[in-house]
Amino acid sequence: MRKLLTILAVLILVLLIGVGTFRFLRSGDDIPLPPGVPQPTELLQPDWCPDVEVIAAPGTWESAAGDDPFHPTANEYSFMLSITRPLQERFSPDDVKVWTLPYTAQFRSINSQQEMTYDESRQEGQQVLETELVTMHDQCPYTDFILAGFSQGAVILGDLASQIGQGGGVIPAERIRGAVLIADGRREPGVGQNPGTWVDGVGAEVALQPLNLLVQPVVPGATMRGPRVGGFGELQDRTFDICAPDDSICDAPRNVGNAIERAQALVAANGVHALYASNPDVIPGTTANAWVVEWASELIAQ
Repeated sequence: MRKLLTILAVLILVLLIGVGTFRFLRSGDDIPLPPGVPQPTELLQPDWCPDVEVIAAPGTWESAAGDDPFHPTANEYSFMLSITRPLQERFSPDDVKVWTLPYTAQFRSINSQQEMTYDESRQEGQQVLETELVTMHDQCPYTDFILAGFSQGAVILGDLASQIGQGGGVIPAERIRGAVLIADGRREPGVGQNPGTWVDGVGAEVALQPLNLLVQPVVPGATMRGPRVGGFGELQDRTFDICAPDDSICDAPRNVGNAIERAQALVAANGVHALYASNPDVIPGTTANAWVVEWASELIAQ
């Protein structure tokens, strides 16, 4: 009997070793986990995460470093407030996070030598923006983003959308529900979608790129970088470009003629540039800010 039991024990041991070896050899295959236990590769979304984050980027002189991104006070007349405040009133902060980019929105010129240069201001804004996106995406991997920017803020968001759309951004393109660029200084007709009046001109940075050295005395530290190579890539159909006719920031003529005069127009940002909240010629039947509020609301509802 003892001998029989020993033989059985040896057989069981051999069987267990065989099963273990088989499982080891199949270690590359998926092994089912008990019910209710998430797969190791599954990303979890904490309960506090919003469904959508709306990121607003104000234009020059409409923001400041260290400003409250939820209730900005740097400039009470900031155009982007006419978009963010209605969205905050419509949606619960538990569902929709509305965040305004706080950055030193300045533009050094011959008339304001004490200000930060356009290049420095833009780079600061992009760094703060990318930090917010990376932080939120790491914590809330299923939260989507809606981007809206005006003037210098549109340039910053447009650069970001171009990088993300071409696969080189800080978050995947699938997490961007849409982007809207109002008075984008790197605008090109046909790049992105146009929901309003068609304008033939281009952004000031595109128009002045060939004359960059000549305009530096007027706007020192403001590099005219030209168009965004590659456009918006995967985000082409989700990026909307809004430009008022005759706005020197986004509707500059390709043949700029007098470079110094055009650079001075860039500094002055003619009156059309300041009227997007009331100009009826930008988007027929509505205003640019009202259109963005409805557009964003529809994306949120998805």
